Amino acid sequence: MAHAHKLEIFRGLLKFKSNTQKIWGVLIFLSIITAVEVALGIAKPRALTHAHFVGMKLINWVFIILTLVKAYYIAWDFMHLRDEKSSLRRAIVWTPIFLVAYLLFILLFEADYIYNVYKDGFIQWNF
Repeated sequence: MAHAHKLEIFRGLLKFKSNTQKIWGVLIFLSIITAVEVALGIAKPRALTHAHFVGMKLINWVFIILTLVKAYYIAWDFMHLRDEKSSLRRAIVWTPIFLVAYLLFILLFEADYIYNVYKDGFIQWNF
């Protein structure tokens, strides 16, 4: 027997009457996050573009976090992770989070090293 789909999002904060309403609710949520990303990309607020955190502009961190929120929510809702056991959810969600964090760590440190090599004049800027 098939499982009934849960017609709620945000842990029951919003409840819908049909699957069609739920799809529209999810579309609106993802559209709002995308609109915030686009607005920040167009406006480029000075507070976010000139502030740095762990070697990267704050606006880039905002984009990374919003993108991860969208990816997590898509997996949670459309891949039906909310209906799985918690151990499987953790295995699916936490593994990529650790891998992405490790990749960001490596990329930031390598990029900083390469920048310092060029800045200190060991290699000439030819581009």
